[in-house]
Amino acid sequence: MKTRHFAIAVLAAFLTTVAAHAADRVPPHPYIEIETSEGRILLELDGRAAPITVAHVLELVDSGFYEGLIFHRVVEGFMIQTGGFTPGFKRKEDDEKIPNESGNGLSNLRGTVAMARTSDPHSANSQFYINVADNVRLDPNKSPGNGGWGYTVFGVVIEGMEVVDKIASVPTGPQQGQRSAPLVPIIIKSMRRYTFE
Repeated sequence: MKTRHFAIAVLAAFLTTVAAHAADRVPPHPYIEIETSEGRILLELDGRAAPITVAHVLELVDSGFYEGLIFHRVVEGFMIQTGGFTPGFKRKEDDEKIPNESGNGLSNLRGTVAMARTSDPHSANSQFYINVADNVRLDPNKSPGNGGWGYTVFGVVIEGMEVVDKIASVPTGPQQGQRSAPLVPIIIKSMRRYTFE
């Protein structure tokens, strides 16, 4: 038990150091504009609450990584997810896995944006989802699994929630290994930083 507590303390100290370094190089509240085949969504990211995650996402955005990807998982009343597949469900991933920042005080509420991951809490890569309902069960310490880790919230929709709701309501079904994918592909035409004039 002492070994486990020590390991957790070491990990916490490491994440704190990495987060502090990331916070120095990421804007506090960058904006991201997503043009989809269903309309425009504008996000405000929180570079202070989730500096590692925001820095990683901004790198992907700046590289054009997300352009042409689809929303591959859509669950009405829950969330819409993207960032990992091209049309035809060919997987596309970045090589880097990032540490979990779910203990940052941000909650999986309607309109928030969070990182998707596997059962490994520190496996977030490029996929993210937008909550279409309050999903606080995805916050840390809500389940006994994975040491209480949750899903990292790193931003919020500030314009275009009606587009999110529209995507969440499209017909879905099993496709290419995905259990709940839109029957007609919903594509990210562009995803880039946005500046208010």
